[in-house]
Amino acid sequence: MKPRKKYIFICNGKDCKKNDSQSFSLSIKQAMNKAPLKGSFKLVKTKCMDCCKSGPIAVYNNQLIKKGDSDKLIQFLMIDFL
Repeated sequence: MKPRKKYIFICNGKDCKKNDSQSFSLSIKQAMNKAPLKGSFKLVKTKCMDCCKSGPIAVYNNQLIKKGDSDKLIQFLMIDFL
């Protein structure tokens, strides 16, 4: 049986778009396509998650990552992968 992919939810609401959620998503995609993480995660763009003042945000494994902190999210992914 194939292992299931884990999901990363990234807000694509109006305020998060203003705070450059596109480049946040792109940096996460690039990290997910590199050797150790490739094929283990799926990125899902969502509508507003009502955390507008903290945007852009991502939710992974019940963790809320605020202010587009891609380094913190990648760190969570690496820890979970190992």
